[in-house]
Amino acid sequence: MPSDLPSVSLDPWASGASVAAEDVYLTPVGLLSGLHAPDSHPLAGTALSFTQVEVAVRRPDAVARKVMESRGLAAWAAAAGVGEAVGRRLAALSAPRPAFAGLDLSRPLVMGIVNVTPDSFSDGGDYVAAEAAIAHGRALMAAGADILDIGGESTRPGAAPVSPEEEAARVVPVIRALAAAGAVISVDTRHAPVMAAALDAGARIINDISALEGDPDSLALVAARGCPVVLMHMQGDPRTMQLEPRYADAALDVMDYLLARVEACVAAGIPRTRIAVDPGIGFGKTVAHNLDILRHTALYHGTGCALLVGLSRKRFLAALSRGEAPKDRLAGSLAGGLACLDRGAHILRVHDVAETVQARALWQALHG
Repeated sequence: MPSDLPSVSLDPWASGASVAAEDVYLTPVGLLSGLHAPDSHPLAGTALSFTQVEVAVRRPDAVARKVMESRGLAAWAAAAGVGEAVGRRLAALSAPRPAFAGLDLSRPLVMGIVNVTPDSFSDGGDYVAAEAAIAHGRALMAAGADILDIGGESTRPGAAPVSPEEEAARVVPVIRALAAAGAVISVDTRHAPVMAAALDAGARIINDISALEGDPDSLALVAARGCPVVLMHMQGDPRTMQLEPRYADAALDVMDYLLARVEACVAAGIPRTRIAVDPGIGFGKTVAHNLDILRHTALYHGTGCALLVGLSRKRFLAALSRGEAPKDRLAGSLAGGLACLDRGAHILRVHDVAETVQARALWQALHG
């Protein structure tokens, strides 16, 4: 099980017991595309809408869950004393998202990965030379990538950190060349000096696996520079995150963390409209945790932010299959990516851009 707490019926308190607003979570289910039911809610500006929500309520020793339709949800929330809070959550789930780094989020975006590292889990060493990384980035652009995510420090499980100086030396020439070629660049870093150097070289987005907690200067830097940022959840750090990850409830614990980080950013002067969240598949999570989070992908729209998911070539795909090597996990990566689009993900972070772009084209044709 992905959680250390059992799920129990919502019925024991549905008739009027008091509930704390912070203990209530809403995950859209009953998702529709095309013609929508009159009582459906739009999902975060995507082509989807929802007619039901899974309501989860934390209790001291359990998580209670029940699927409700809109009218039933409103009646229960009013009786439980959380009517206003539930209304705000529904508004966050439904509101269209503004453009992110100038890119329209009403259609799914594909973020192509460029690892300028010798030790990344999937392609370590393939593009460590700047010339090779630039050529790879150009190929991903030609294949249809909307964003290029350039990183100079491996964050695979067990990876040792590199100095900000070394990281910047790896990524800055690549960013400068690809930005000059017209790419929308995201820099994958948790170090403020690297963020600053990357932005100066032409990057537009900061993608931080530590959600701006890994460097004491990063929060103020992003606020001052006015750039969009991706906040990711990670339990522990890359060296230790997979040793023994534990959660009370994986999906809900990740939501709590992301909400807290979004509020910290807003308090620091970063508008919610410039924030995307990433539940951090594979970062301090077991296979069961990853599956629980993916099933509840739509929960994270409740942050009111754009939603990015990265599961490309992750180890859990092989664990569910036949132990395939990273470069042989394309089918699982595509299946997982499409499942995330079915739950309203705005951005997919992937290694295999051409294949994902083709899969996205079919998905859009079916959901238009």
